[in-house]
Amino acid sequence: MSAIRIALAQFDFPVGAVARNEARIAAAIVEARDVHRADVVLFPELALSGYPPEDLLLRPGFLAECAAAIARVAAGVHGIVAVVGWPESDGAVVYNAASVLRDGAIAVTYRKRELPNYAVFDERRYFEVDPDGASCIFEVEGTRLGLVICEDLWFAEPAAAAARAGAELLLVPNASPFERDKHAQRDALLASRVAETGMAVAYLNLVGGQDALVFDGASVLADGDGTIHPAARAFEERWLVADFDAATRKFVPVSWPVEEDEGRDALAWRAIVRGTRDYCAKNGFDKVWIGLSGGIDSALVLAIAVDALGAEAVTGVRLPSRYTSGLSNDLADEQARSLGVETLTVPIEAPFAGFLDALAPAFGGTAPDVTEENLQSRCRGAILMALANKFGGLVLTTGNKSEYAVGYATIYGDMCGGYAPIKDLYKTEVFALAQWRNAIAGAPVIPPAVISRPPSAELRENQTDQDSLPPYDVLDAILLRHVDQEQSRDEIVRAGFAPEVVDRVLRLVRIAEWKRQQAAPGPKVSRRAFGRERRYPITSGWR
Repeated sequence: MSAIRIALAQFDFPVGAVARNEARIAAAIVEARDVHRADVVLFPELALSGYPPEDLLLRPGFLAECAAAIARVAAGVHGIVAVVGWPESDGAVVYNAASVLRDGAIAVTYRKRELPNYAVFDERRYFEVDPDGASCIFEVEGTRLGLVICEDLWFAEPAAAAARAGAELLLVPNASPFERDKHAQRDALLASRVAETGMAVAYLNLVGGQDALVFDGASVLADGDGTIHPAARAFEERWLVADFDAATRKFVPVSWPVEEDEGRDALAWRAIVRGTRDYCAKNGFDKVWIGLSGGIDSALVLAIAVDALGAEAVTGVRLPSRYTSGLSNDLADEQARSLGVETLTVPIEAPFAGFLDALAPAFGGTAPDVTEENLQSRCRGAILMALANKFGGLVLTTGNKSEYAVGYATIYGDMCGGYAPIKDLYKTEVFALAQWRNAIAGAPVIPPAVISRPPSAELRENQTDQDSLPPYDVLDAILLRHVDQEQSRDEIVRAGFAPEVVDRVLRLVRIAEWKRQQAAPGPKVSRRAFGRERRYPITSGWR
């Protein structure tokens, strides 16, 4: 029995782009055979349709196009075995499937057994489990391979069934979104499945941004003795090639560029950059606009945008008001110059004064309050959107998770825009990521004075964020427990936080739901991101 060579296509397969995905899969099969000399080539979960296709799966025409595409791909497979994920329709039932293609035909099809229906996943809305589904075992050059799909690996039985059927190597195509600290959890899972079954595992993950999700790739191999090989480099499209010896149940990597930095900040940065780049590219935006305040949030978003798209595609817009300090203008200009970003200055005094004049009769006899503060933010939002409308491009919003959590953001103001790169970063994480980005640059990408100055919306004289909110280290600690870890009010109080502060913060979270449901999407990096992963009712009597 000789070793077989397996090629893993750690690529991006965009949602809905069936024709493009078909062409790429067909070309990749030929490349795997002729260039990499592979015996087997594996593609990610639902590679043909992209993941997650969501309600496209409710359209018969879409499913028919996928069926026709997989038949055409299969017809061209010769001299190699290919495993391709696609949505298989059987009348009124749809399966999350992966087909083994060989000798010009579909040899066998595996249907996913465990359908995730939590967090960002709602596969039970679309897919069924085949009640007669059996393990998928096929032979290549004398080696017996098994096949399961993504969530199946998180349950013992699908892998155990493949092992009982005689599989020596388990192939696992995935579409598993990135979140911090997930790699260690995945490696522990692989070690458990190997220990239980004795099978080696080839784990392939999708790569690329899809709306609020970012798939990191970071594919990995596990030998039959439990050795977990270093993960492939995350967030990058790569051919990953390894030889597998069934006698020893071990892999020998042939082309496997490994991840060099699995630090939390490094991976989060690359997730956000990849998500921003792909969102713009896949939606046809070749430039972005960012309102520069001289504060930490817009500074971080500017650095992300430059890393994602290049300085030439980014325009920073200074929008000073009567309350904007000279330091804010100077810091915004300093960062833009250091990054090579073009800037534009559009003072908001005239439109702000116009609103005040127009509203003066209605507001007569009332004292200025948050209404006038929000008007300034809405002037800025309208100007940024006007620039994008006139010259093309996408407005990037600069709000962070702390602000979105407690509603410290102006709807139709600083929430204007099409994508929110730091939406899933708490304020303390924003500061940490800014410091990390400066550290790896060797020179400040974000001016140190931006990082050290007290955060302020600058919507009134001498304003700071802490006038309205608890200190960010306290606020974020409470939010982390309540939002990400889903702790109750009493659990948070027992952890040592002042009851009155907890009550205030949780109330703000509750009443800001209506704002969050109108917010732009942004890349998920945490366990519980706002958006499709955390869906609470706006109107609710539960406390």
